[in-house]
Amino acid sequence: MQTDRKQYSKKEEVLRQAAEIALKYVARIGERRVAPAASDLHNLAKFRERFPSSPCDPMQVLETLDEIGSPATVATTGGRYFGFVIGGTLPASLAANWLAGAWDQNAALRVMSPVAAELEEVALGWVCEALGLPENCEGGLVTCATMANFTALVAARHALLARAGWNVEDDGMFGAPPIDVVVGDEVHASLLKALSLSGFGKTRLTRVEVDSQGRMRVDKLPRLSERTILCIQAGNVNTGAFDPAAEICARAQEQGAWVHVDGAFGLWAAVSPKYRHLTEGFEQADSWATDAHKWPNVNYDCGVVLVKDGMSLRAAMTMTAAYLEAGALREPMYHTPEASRSARGVDLWAALKSMGRAGLCSLVERTCAYAQRFADGFRRAGFEVLNDVVINQVLVSFGSAEVTQKVIRAVQEDGTCWCGGTVWQGKSAMRVSVSSWATTEADVELSLKTILRIARACLG
Repeated sequence: MQTDRKQYSKKEEVLRQAAEIALKYVARIGERRVAPAASDLHNLAKFRERFPSSPCDPMQVLETLDEIGSPATVATTGGRYFGFVIGGTLPASLAANWLAGAWDQNAALRVMSPVAAELEEVALGWVCEALGLPENCEGGLVTCATMANFTALVAARHALLARAGWNVEDDGMFGAPPIDVVVGDEVHASLLKALSLSGFGKTRLTRVEVDSQGRMRVDKLPRLSERTILCIQAGNVNTGAFDPAAEICARAQEQGAWVHVDGAFGLWAAVSPKYRHLTEGFEQADSWATDAHKWPNVNYDCGVVLVKDGMSLRAAMTMTAAYLEAGALREPMYHTPEASRSARGVDLWAALKSMGRAGLCSLVERTCAYAQRFADGFRRAGFEVLNDVVINQVLVSFGSAEVTQKVIRAVQEDGTCWCGGTVWQGKSAMRVSVSSWATTEADVELSLKTILRIARACLG
């Protein structure tokens, strides 16, 4: 008993220390560089050692992580990170994540964690409500939009081949009736990866011409059939543009094609009365993929897949074993590729519960307004904004490709803020993505001032 008390006391001490370190990190996030300094990156080499032959005190482990690791993080949870459509972490979501870590629940089956299963189901229902999707959708929580796309495509594969009398789960893809896959010419790389993983390949596709903002042109759609998977976008990763879903879905439904939506961040515009019109028609699709760790600012990792035909999703995802006895209620592992996994639904539930519809709407509208402020500032300074800024994405060119890339590198090295680079429709650009709940008007003004100062210096 004495040993047990000592072990518990030590564990409590370590957890308190971890909480103190984490609180210090959160409190000072706005004061530090957004990207690590070169010296901080150099110090990472200290982690490279032979596998220790003897135990190390947990307190020392924490101290090493904080001393070497904390300075080498990117301040994505702060207010001046504008790269890769990465959201911050809402206070309620972070706190719930800490609690869920202490719970250490396996969210595979309800019997393994009743609370994880229940919160996941509730949160998925809230997502459907927020996005205006059919209430009878079934879905699951995965690591990211890539896995959400993969899961939906595998469900679509099951449905389309079952119509043709083919059991793809038992017989595989060898000799299966062919499925046509149609994508827009600016399809996201994650969807191409998902198509590759699901056996469709990256090049055996029909690409549809897009307009000047990257939207799929309805008049260029090929012939569709009941063995066609048509993938559309809600939020082009560069421009934020939305494919004309209502027209596309109507055409697809006439021919019995399956429509899948890659809506990693853009689908969340549906929660805002101001931007909801951009998502009109997407509810008519058959499956959807999105990320809660983008605009909703849930902890990494939290991707969401939703499918209208729940039976096809379960048929594609269910696995059987004598010891995996399912109950009468929804079982999480029968809706995703993963079996054992963390209780992502806890973080998602906490984020949505803390914000409510009004808070989520405010987050979307506020970040979109900040994106417009960036665009206005760039234009007034004489720089070219390449896209119609419809939501939270801004593409800006500072002249030639060489100068634009020079500005991007200098901004990243400066550390005040962080923006990434891209090449869109043949032109180099800086991409500004405003996605964090923590971003303030002051963050935008400081970042804009810094970017313009650097750009002018690079132009000489």
